Amino acid sequence: MSEESSHVVWSGQWVADRLGVGLEGDARLPELLGLALRRNPKRAHLLVSNVLGKHVPASPETVYEAGAGLGRRVRALLGDADAARAVVLGYAETATGLGHAVADGIGLAPYLHSTRRAVPGVPSVGGFEEEHSHATSHLLLPEDPDFFAGDGPLVLVDDEFSTGRTVLNTIAALHARFPRGRYVVVALVDMRSARDRAGLDEFAAGLGARVDLVALASGTVSLPDGVLERGQELVAEASSPAAGALVPTLPQLPPGGAPIALRHDCPPARRVELGWPVGLPDGGRHGFTPEHRVRLETELPDMAARILSALRPGARRVLLLGTEELMYAPLRLAQALQDALGEAAQVRFSTTTRSPVLPVDDPGYAIRSRIAFPAPEGAGERYAYNVAGAGFDTVVVVTDSTADTPELHVPGGLLDQLAAHARKVLLAVIPSHRAGGEPLRGPAFSSYAPDEVGWLLQDLSAVDLEAPTEEREEAIQSGGAHYAESLPVEYQPSERYQAAYHAALEASADRMARAVGVVTETVLAERSPRPVLVSLARAGTPVGVLMRRWARHAHGLDLPHYAVSIVRGRGIDPNALRWIAAHHDPADVVFVDGWTGKGAITRELAQAFEGAGAPAGFDPRLAVLADPGHCVDTYGTRDDFLIPSACLNSTVSGLVSRTVLRADLVGPRDFHGAKFYRELAGADVSRTFLDTVSARFGEAEEAVAREAKELAAADRTPTWAGWAAVERISAEYGIDDVNLVKPGVGETTRVLLRRIPWKILARRGTGADLDHVRLLAEQRGVPVEEVDGLPYSCVGLIHPRYTRGATGTDGKAVAAK
Repeated sequence: MSEESSHVVWSGQWVADRLGVGLEGDARLPELLGLALRRNPKRAHLLVSNVLGKHVPASPETVYEAGAGLGRRVRALLGDADAARAVVLGYAETATGLGHAVADGIGLAPYLHSTRRAVPGVPSVGGFEEEHSHATSHLLLPEDPDFFAGDGPLVLVDDEFSTGRTVLNTIAALHARFPRGRYVVVALVDMRSARDRAGLDEFAAGLGARVDLVALASGTVSLPDGVLERGQELVAEASSPAAGALVPTLPQLPPGGAPIALRHDCPPARRVELGWPVGLPDGGRHGFTPEHRVRLETELPDMAARILSALRPGARRVLLLGTEELMYAPLRLAQALQDALGEAAQVRFSTTTRSPVLPVDDPGYAIRSRIAFPAPEGAGERYAYNVAGAGFDTVVVVTDSTADTPELHVPGGLLDQLAAHARKVLLAVIPSHRAGGEPLRGPAFSSYAPDEVGWLLQDLSAVDLEAPTEEREEAIQSGGAHYAESLPVEYQPSERYQAAYHAALEASADRMARAVGVVTETVLAERSPRPVLVSLARAGTPVGVLMRRWARHAHGLDLPHYAVSIVRGRGIDPNALRWIAAHHDPADVVFVDGWTGKGAITRELAQAFEGAGAPAGFDPRLAVLADPGHCVDTYGTRDDFLIPSACLNSTVSGLVSRTVLRADLVGPRDFHGAKFYRELAGADVSRTFLDTVSARFGEAEEAVAREAKELAAADRTPTWAGWAAVERISAEYGIDDVNLVKPGVGETTRVLLRRIPWKILARRGTGADLDHVRLLAEQRGVPVEEVDGLPYSCVGLIHPRYTRGATGTDGKAVAAK
């Protein structure tokens, strides 16, 4: 099936001949529209646009100009003064990109599109129904609650107007709350009947507002009697085995849409890091401002260059395939890529859809082929039309991070199926924009279940933040950079180290379960009967999840749990605290971490709530699983034992990096950042860790009750013995900066995983708890010194005054091996 042959015959002829449906009106209608049959009990036919970029791959310039040209006509209709006050609303899912292009054509018009993707915690300012659609409910979720509040014209954009009912529903819903005097309705084609046109005029008169309409072409669809029933018969006939070649043989979901089993051995499509600007919305779901538009225009050439560098040499026919509501960003990327390639290649643009349409492999039919695949988000099937058999040598799938789920990558998923129809498949993921700073949740961000934790962070996954350990250490110690401005390269454990981790987990799971129970019972008894758990990302987050699970296991409580960033020397994220205070009583908040070392973070947290202007109502006391530093009064134990989650980095912490705070990435109103390492999913043990510990809860109940009672009667006043020990060690080993002394099993493990260790001090006689520490030290060529009288199981020393090539006091190189 070639693009050229599909236009030799009108792509609506097959339906017209069999169903008697015809187009009447402007001569341009057959050029703009084809016809297909819906799998929809409400309407038999589908008008298939050739210039929308939804069902038919098309030139990105043609698609964009169709919308921008309509926008320029709207500007001429309104005049410059009113156009400058206009706001634009597009319709999900088919017109999200079209509406955005119309807003571009008008000029500096703010843009919003409706959405069918509910976003937890984001209030809707309105909603309406699309009565003939297979998916009816539209939500309006602007980040700015006053988006519709002005008195300037409202421009409503859809791909087609068949009855006008959707427009009436929209205007009625919005006018009741945000009345205005003028509306402009924009469509590629206006196919309403005379009765429907009169109905809109009557509605506008009753509203007391002016309603104008702008379209590329207008006409009507002639429908014979019984067209719905005959259409359903045609769908059944064309889908039967006797139909033969009418329906192309393509990979489909199993019969009945049975779920496809997830596998981890599916070769991934190659990812292209776009370098999408941090803070730039992925589209208009929550609003897109003129400032956003200027920033996108500036960045498009560089992002297109990244795609260009990933194309196959000699690529001649490239499809940029957006996903559902994500139309505008891939459209603009396709435009920029075509500009970069020039006449050397042909770029086309289309998107996937949730609309079920019958494919018929006939030149006189608009939908020649179909790929059906499991929905990357939600349930059911999704479709890519006219991609199979179209001769694309490269397909670039452009999606947002919310839809970058395992279902996208599984055998039978979209990426897998596209590989059968193109020589190369690329994946470009744009960070999903969140209105109002809503928490990130799995599976879009982290491998944790969405109800286990909400991350009050911004997703920096598309930003290159990793630096070699030696470079980071030199920059940190020289004062040239703060540790939170970059990330260490993620440690990939050897088979021996993985075995040590699993052995440690099995050996300590019972002790972990008891400590989780004790600290949770202490919090419930002394802090709040329904606490809001706020873990310090990332080491505190697995502990927060386990505490939440204990509260459900032992008391049937479903506690809120969020993860926030705290950075030594810079404090806890104030925007995250403001968000929490707006959604919960600060008095119920309990801050959670994994363990204490010398107490630096404990002090940092306390200092955040001191002085004028500090957040009010929060209790700065920290609850931890283990408090070997004697820094807090709410803990599960004060033993310095191995907490297995300290043995690994992101792969035991939901695949989330440590947090990042850098001025060029985190603005004054932004949450701190972090990365989601989706590519490490095959090595992820985050849920296994949680499940292994929580499986021991039942056996731990009796011991937890006893230990919690003993703890309640004990003197738990912090003595800061750990801090005093660190000062003694610093003096003994000639280390001027106490931040280079990391006491305890957890902190020592961190030193070995992501800093430049000098030596490890181990308490003489400590056994299996330090097996993984000794293994890491051996792998990195770091000496382990057995000492007496150490108040911790071990202490990690970072080499002072580190520079690459420096040597230690024993003459050995201290750079990592």
